[in-house]
This record gives sequence, structure tokens and C-alpha cells, in this order.
Amino acid sequence: MPDLFIDGTWRGALDERTREIRCPADGSLVGVVDEAGGKDTVEAIAAARRAFDEGPWPSTPAADRGDLLLRVADLLVRDKDALARAESRDTGKRLVESEYDIDDIANCFRYFGRAASAETGRVVDTGTASVDSRVVYEPIGVCALITPWNYPLLQTAWKVAPALAAGNTFVLKPSELTPHTAIHLMRLLEEAGLPAGAANLVLGAGPEAGAPLADHPDVDLVSFTGGLHTGRRLMAAAAGTVKKVALELGGKNPNIVFADADFETAVDLALTAVFLHSGQVCSAGARLLVQDSLHDRFVDELVRRAELIRLGGPFDEQAQTGPLVSAAHRAKVEAYVERGVAEGAVLRSGGRRPEGLDEGFYYLPTVLDECTGDMSVVQDESFGPVLTVERFRDEADAVRLANDTIYGLAGAVFTTDGAKAQRVAARLRLGTVWINDYHPYVPQAEWGGFKQSGSGRELGPAGLAEYREAKHIWRNTDPSPQGWFA
Repeated sequence: MPDLFIDGTWRGALDERTREIRCPADGSLVGVVDEAGGKDTVEAIAAARRAFDEGPWPSTPAADRGDLLLRVADLLVRDKDALARAESRDTGKRLVESEYDIDDIANCFRYFGRAASAETGRVVDTGTASVDSRVVYEPIGVCALITPWNYPLLQTAWKVAPALAAGNTFVLKPSELTPHTAIHLMRLLEEAGLPAGAANLVLGAGPEAGAPLADHPDVDLVSFTGGLHTGRRLMAAAAGTVKKVALELGGKNPNIVFADADFETAVDLALTAVFLHSGQVCSAGARLLVQDSLHDRFVDELVRRAELIRLGGPFDEQAQTGPLVSAAHRAKVEAYVERGVAEGAVLRSGGRRPEGLDEGFYYLPTVLDECTGDMSVVQDESFGPVLTVERFRDEADAVRLANDTIYGLAGAVFTTDGAKAQRVAARLRLGTVWINDYHPYVPQAEWGGFKQSGSGRELGPAGLAEYREAKHIWRNTDPSPQGWFA
């Protein structure tokens, strides 16, 4: 069956190109999908434009839009097993992680399903009895949604659910490496009764399939999750039509451990922070900042445990983490570690490919100790299983080091001193700060970054607001001539 979904119809690419999708864990063939080009994307944009300007979805009552999203949540739960397996085969991540993701995705649709009609506008008190003044919220229009390969369906849900809740139409372009769950989601939207043209799917590489989404005049908003350099190019391309842009561009996230932290908890979560999904997480705690007096004991234990982490494929029940997404990405991580060692970092563990897993793109959990802020490995994102360790003296030094980055997505503070934790959290220039924890999130709370980690927010009330326009309607109920120019 064809894989592009445009104007309510499943079809192949105009130039009949296809792409093989192979599992990063063992190179096995997952499937062959249609590969869109620029002309396919332009047709998808046109379909979304017609559906917004002429179709029923934008004017569908908010409560009815919410009900459709709730139906989608139920369908996601129904198809959880198939979706999780498809996600794991595309990404190589452990099946149990993909199963958690599908639960989170269903919760995201439920949240925005309920939020769709929760805030429809407000009355403005003008102080004049004869004036009815209201602010209403309307859909922004045609949305281009561009999603990454590390959490393919989760990141898609963070965009699709609020876009539809607000009454928009959209064109979705997932990563060309991990398309299968996006295809499945389009089928669920169709099954749930979404009108034709409201949801459109194009598959393919960014330079071909994605390029028209940024500069096309019929696109009103671009929401992109991915790398900083691509985000900068997209933002520049969108400037020509002054469209709204929402960006989540990753981070170099500090995990601060004070000497008074609960040792066992801090070590355990430091490992989870950076090695979950082999570090292929935007919010990964890839910068470990440890207070001087605790450093040696803490890092020794962390290295001991890192060397025990078992790697394996998505269906290996003994595996604790999986492969990197591609050979090209693993090569980048290898070069990153080599650069760090050349700069003076001390390689404490990993730094190489494991033995016995030659069919996949595996790389051992790696710890680089004695790092300093002037090293590229401290400033640049590896997006792999690589932890850099820095020392700090006191509270002020920890904050200074943590904020010494162009990024500002997330980070954590581990300490048993509640007042100190709150002081440090308040001074960190980060969109999310965890205290004595790492990685949890809920769809009710906003997600996004400060500085060059992006602009705008996903999830929460602000995540819905990204897909809405505010309109002020002023009605004079007792009009009369003003006589200004009488």
C-alpha cells in the first residue's frame, strides 16, 4: 500500500522513488517506503490549505475536536503492541522503552483532547457599559510539523495533538530514518474520522521533502524538533514569509551533584540521565558536574556501573540500552570522543565499539573525566552515550559552569539541602530543572528551551497556544457619531 497521505488519499511519490528502512540493531530490512520529493510536499501543502480554508475541521466545535483526539488515544492503546514493535524496529531502542512511549503518546492525545475546549477566550472589561470586548482564540492555519528520529511517534504526538486540538490542518514530515509509526498514526486519524486534507504525510529527506515547508507562503507555522544547525537554516528560510516558527533544538544538559546528595540515587540517575536510549535524547544529562570533595568516589562508582551496562537489540530482554541510529551517526560520536581525548579529557570507560555486536551500530557507554569548559566535548552535543565530567567548588561555581553553554533545554540538581536546590534551580537558564530526579515529564507541563535550545514551547497550555492566534473583537452596542471631524 502507498505510504504518502495527501488530501485523504494514500499514494506513492510522483517520481516513484522509494527508501529502504533497516533496523539499526542488526541491519535487517524493516520495510520499503515511498520517498517524497518537493512536488509531493507542495501538493500536500495545497491540500492542507484547501482543508483549512474550505473544509469543516477549523469550524468544528472545540469539544468535537477534543472527542476525536480522545478516540485516537483509545486507538493508540488498542494498537500499542504493533506500534511499539514498529518504533523499536525503526530506532533500535528496547521494546520496553517503546511501550512506555506509546503510553505517553496516548496520554498526550488525552491531554489535548480535554484541553481543546478548556480555554476558548475571555471577556475584556473596558469600563464602558456599551462595549462588548472579547479575546477569542482561533487556529493559526496550515502547520508544517517536522519531527526527529530518536522519539519518532512521541515527538509527532507533541505536535499533531495540539495542532488538531486548535483546529489547524497540517503536513507532517517525520525523519526519513523512522517513518513507520507516523504512517500508522495517519491511519488512526483516518479511522477516527478526521476530514480529508486535515492531516497530510510526506516521507523523505529534509532537503527534498522538507524544504518547501519552511518557505512556502501557504504554510502559516513551522514546528521543528532536531539539530541546531538545521533549525537555524529553517528559521532563516521561514523569515521570507514571516511565518511563526517553533523550535526545539536539543541541549548540552548539566546534571549537578553536590557532595551532600544521596549517593545511591545520584549515581543511579546519572547513568539513566545520559545512557538511556544510548544518549539519543535531547534532554540527556550528558554534562556531569560533581562537587570536588565527592568527585573521585562518585566517578569511580559511576564508571564501574557504566562498564556493566549490557547492550543489545530491541527484543533482547537482557539488554539495557541499544544501538545508535545509523553508521553515520556512530561515526560522528566516535570522532567526538577522539576530539575530547585530544583536548585532554581522560577516557575512563568505553570509547569504542563493543565486541560481538558487529551487525548493529553499537557504541559502548563512555565516560570522559577531568573535562573543562573550553573543551568542545563540553560545549557541543554528541547525541550519543558519552558523559563528560567536570568538577565544581561551591554553589556559585556550579551555577556558573552549568550556564556556560549556548544551550538551555534541561538539567538537574542533586542535593539533600532543599533551600540550596531551589536557589540553584532558580538561577539555571534552563526550560526544565529536575531536583533529585532526571527525565520525567507530563503533558500538562510545558517543554522547551532557553537560549539556542529553541523558541516556543510544547505541551501544557503554552503548547496549545503555539497553534492558536489571539483575536480581539470589539463591539459597540450603542453606536453614535463621534463628531471628531465635524
